[in-house]
Order: sequence, then structure tokens, then C-alpha cells
Amino acid sequence: MPSNKREGIYFGLMMVFGMVSVMYFYNMYMEGLLGTLTFWSVLFNYSLTFIVAFIVETFLVGPIMRGIAFKLPYDKSKKLKVIVAVSTCMVVGMVICMSVYGLITAILSNHLEGSLFMHYFKLIIRNFAVAYPSQLLIVGPLSRWILVKFIKNSAQPKLEYN
Repeated sequence: MPSNKREGIYFGLMMVFGMVSVMYFYNMYMEGLLGTLTFWSVLFNYSLTFIVAFIVETFLVGPIMRGIAFKLPYDKSKKLKVIVAVSTCMVVGMVICMSVYGLITAILSNHLEGSLFMHYFKLIIRNFAVAYPSQLLIVGPLSRWILVKFIKNSAQPKLEYN
């Protein structure tokens, strides 16, 4: 887990990059858009999604959901329980917010069929089903490993003795 603001920013960028990568291409596949868009269109939309997700995670979902996670009744001395609580709260918050983003993009690209509420509800269920295991099993552990292996170690100067 990050222990200062710098590490928090790097960790947030890694988490958002990983989760946006998984969820962007998953949703592209589910909407039948893989292979139909140009490289530049995919790059533009991916970049826009990344920026929106980073802003939402940093300024809205992150502060609120971390606060909720630490108010829940569980043993906070157990690192795994803290990770699962924070990850669960973050995924719930991000799925709710980014599904709104997905709904807006569907409306703007005329891919919305049927009831707005039902489409949003289906998006939340579908996205949570992929986001939660991806976060707990792949993106979260990989981001924490990179944070510990490369970022935390690079912050401390290495002393050499002759």
C-alpha cells in the first residue's frame, strides 16, 4: 500500500491503467466494437477513458470509498482484510461511476437500445462481474508488487560501502 502522496499517485496511475485496460477492451468486446474502430479512434477513446477514470478515482471515488472502507467493522491490523475492504469499496464506486460514463458514451454514439435505467443496471452488473475479480486477482496484486519492487525501493537511496 502507498505510504505517501507520491506513492499514492503512482499506485493510482497503475491501478487506473490496469483496470481501464481490462474494462475498456472487455466493454468493446461486449458491444461488438473490437475490430470495427480505427487504431486512432481506439487510442483516443482509451486515453479519454483513462483520464476520466483517473480524475474520478482521485477526486471522487477514492476519498469517499477509502473513508467508508476504514469505517467498516473488521480487524484493520490484518493487511489482507484492509486490502479486500478497500478494493471492494473502490470497485463498487468505480463501477457505479464509470458505468455512467459508459452510458453517456453509448448515448453519444447511438448504441443505446431500450430503457436507460435497465441499460445502466445491466452495465453495473456486467462490469462488476469482471472488475471485481480482475481487481482482486490481477490488477491489485500486480500494482502492489510493482509499487513495492520498483517505486518504494527507488525512493530510498542505496548506500554503497567501499
